[in-house]
Amino acid sequence: MIRFDAVTYRYPGADSPSLVGVDLDIEPGLILVAGGSGGGKSTLLRALNGLVPQFHGGRISGSATVAGLDPFRAPISRMATRVGLLFQDVETQSVYGTVEREVAFGLENAGLGRAEMHDRVDEVLAALSIAGLVGRRLATLSGGERQRVQLAAILAMRPQVVALDEPTSQLDPEGSESVLAACLGLAREGRSVIVAEHRLGSLLPEADRLLIVEDGRVRPTTADALRTAVVPRPRRSFADAEAAWEMSDVSAAPSPGAAAVLNGISLAGAAGEVVALVGPNGSGKTTLLRTLAGLLPPLAGTVRGPAGRTAYLPQNPGALLHLPTVRAEVEMTLRRTSAHGATDAADEMLAAFGLTALAARYPRDLSSGERQRTALAATLAGWPDLVLLDEPTRGMDLAARRSLAAAVRSLTERGAAVVFATHDTDLVAAVADRTIALDGGRAVEVEVEADTRFDSALEAPGMAEMAGVEAAR
Repeated sequence: MIRFDAVTYRYPGADSPSLVGVDLDIEPGLILVAGGSGGGKSTLLRALNGLVPQFHGGRISGSATVAGLDPFRAPISRMATRVGLLFQDVETQSVYGTVEREVAFGLENAGLGRAEMHDRVDEVLAALSIAGLVGRRLATLSGGERQRVQLAAILAMRPQVVALDEPTSQLDPEGSESVLAACLGLAREGRSVIVAEHRLGSLLPEADRLLIVEDGRVRPTTADALRTAVVPRPRRSFADAEAAWEMSDVSAAPSPGAAAVLNGISLAGAAGEVVALVGPNGSGKTTLLRTLAGLLPPLAGTVRGPAGRTAYLPQNPGALLHLPTVRAEVEMTLRRTSAHGATDAADEMLAAFGLTALAARYPRDLSSGERQRTALAATLAGWPDLVLLDEPTRGMDLAARRSLAAAVRSLTERGAAVVFATHDTDLVAAVADRTIALDGGRAVEVEVEADTRFDSALEAPGMAEMAGVEAAR
């Protein structure tokens, strides 16, 4: 199904190649691709359908055959009928404003009849457990719901090769299971399913092959390399502490005019306390964070934050990044917060998130994980008093996750209150003092444990990678 012979590729203006001498011979089945942020995973997937080099440009050598076509020369429009690609940043992949039109977009371009289009749309929405989203506008969906909608649009085309870039990065356990079921179904039908992930927990036991991409080189490995343990943080009690932020009997909607997803929420957090928000996609985690940040007015109730600065990291880090360099993003935050010694502070924050070597790079040219780290560095610079993080480990490898955990601890030591929304139970175990589950508009305090079957890290010579697990309880 897929064959690469000595493929080397360099992006325009890049100092080094993103793929180096790649040899692949892939039959139908489920193939997992792991590796560090910026190591070449996304580039490899984009080479499967011709976006590399035809859309991105640059220099490529070697030869390839994918689903019977040469992806480096066949028109991208023709490759798209045989190779479906889900981007890391699904926000950039949308065309229409509603779920049904978005899923049917490729089918319309392929000229399918109306009846068959309806059947295929209904089929994939049911398979991914999102039939209830019919009629919804994409702008009202959670990040995980949008992820599944874009996957449905790809599967509706019934491609021979399916390439998924971080497909479970924003999904709850139900969503992850539906993606796994869809991948296994495609593999049983004789298709090649290539999944690049940092969270391999549910996928790994079912995979036919596991590949590691590091510094542009691809090599096989085994599941045994992925076993590790999570070291939980001792829980601290803030029951008698004064509240740094508070929500009293709050009802809120994800956007003006939309129905409420939070009803009568009363929560509070103390300075130095870390509160994790968990729950299914669409349960209101993002709405709660945005309401607490002051970006959404509550429909009812009151919200009180600290006197100092509140910093908010959205699900899509690209929404924050618009300056020419990584350093400029961090320095802008420091200037706005009137931090003294801004240059030294910028260097400290860049080093904390492993961004020193990327300081002069344009943020939008970075990998998804590198962009996430840049957004975190820009958000956390200047030591805010309240930190709100929405899916902060999205696309991040183990080294970056460790940097995030260390940054959270530094913030709390300085008295900052932290609230984050996540499906990453390892992060919850590592940094949270309390965990709040949202569902049905309500909030309940729960216990969450990490699942360490195939968990958290890829430990091999020269690399340390994240492969988190989604199951929360």
